Amino acid sequence: MNIALAHDWLNQMGGAENVLEELVNMYPAAPVFTTIYAPRLMPDSYQNWSIRTSWLNRAPAVHRHHQPYLPLYPAAVSSLNFTGYDVILSNKSGFIHGLSHSPAQLHICYCLAPTRYVWDYSGYAAREGFGSWLGRLIGPVVNRLRRWDFEAAQPTTAEQGRGVDYFIAISREIQTRIKNFYGRDSVIIYPPVDTSRFKPAADGSPPGDYFLIVSRLIPYKRIDLAVQAFNRLGKRLIVVGDGRDRAALQAMAGPSVEFKGRLPWAEVVDLMAHCRAFLFPGFEDFGIAPVEAQAAGRPVIAFARGGALDTVIEGETGLFFREQSVEALITAVEAFERQSFDPAAARANAELFSAARFRREIGDFVAQKWTEFTGG
Repeated sequence: MNIALAHDWLNQMGGAENVLEELVNMYPAAPVFTTIYAPRLMPDSYQNWSIRTSWLNRAPAVHRHHQPYLPLYPAAVSSLNFTGYDVILSNKSGFIHGLSHSPAQLHICYCLAPTRYVWDYSGYAAREGFGSWLGRLIGPVVNRLRRWDFEAAQPTTAEQGRGVDYFIAISREIQTRIKNFYGRDSVIIYPPVDTSRFKPAADGSPPGDYFLIVSRLIPYKRIDLAVQAFNRLGKRLIVVGDGRDRAALQAMAGPSVEFKGRLPWAEVVDLMAHCRAFLFPGFEDFGIAPVEAQAAGRPVIAFARGGALDTVIEGETGLFFREQSVEALITAVEAFERQSFDPAAARANAELFSAARFRREIGDFVAQKWTEFTGG
């Protein structure tokens, strides 16, 4: 089968790009179709890929400020030419699933999330820190984009000239949204996590005296809950990462909370291996950091929504708090201190989300659906 990969845009690094890198490793001969590509903003290794962009790539300042162009993305995606490919594997959080293709081509969509800015624009704007000007610009066309997004997610038809034959979801949370927003069933294949990077403490020594957060410091991550909780508990909390909330969070932090900023990976790995527990107070579609902490043999205290419900085993590899409040987090930390957790169990659970597992499951799924598609 002749495979093409499709990705929303290539002008920033994140979880979507981690997935894409694994797909490129799996299918190195496959070109990557995308709306825009900014070589200077992406890893140098991407320049070795066959990347094919849409006309939107020539728009003024689109590489640095792509959000104002969101109303144009459906047209840009539709303009990509997939002629000659048997299988199209799209990696989607935006509009790339609406790519044009024929019923003779199999389209499998790996869905990171149904398009946030049409199904929950206010939440997306708050999450990304956009000003009201962008809301005024995009607001009037959101309903039209939502209709296009829904239609693009339906099964492939010749009349429509696009469609998705199979959806893959990254978590139960996303599987539910695919069903609610698109009316489509999906299977779950968890994203790849580089579990080999993290290891439990080699000497079997007891953990240190600190709890740990590794995160971007932006509002929806809810680092503020952890800072306030640890102010009241008087326990040591180390926060690794940076973002627009850092100054405000440091201003509210007491003496037991320490901000490290961005650190080299070697230092992050060491902090992971020796923390008492890793804190995950936000609501994420999946969430890689809790898996990394478990790969280091450490338990996780997480808010009981989103991907954490897939990645943390309550009472075995961590604990949940079920209300996103300071009081609920304090209660969970106090309950954690009365329990013990086996580093080997955490590590074993993390391996269920490894990159090797992802490659195997994606490869098997694509091969199986191609065989069914061709009647082989």
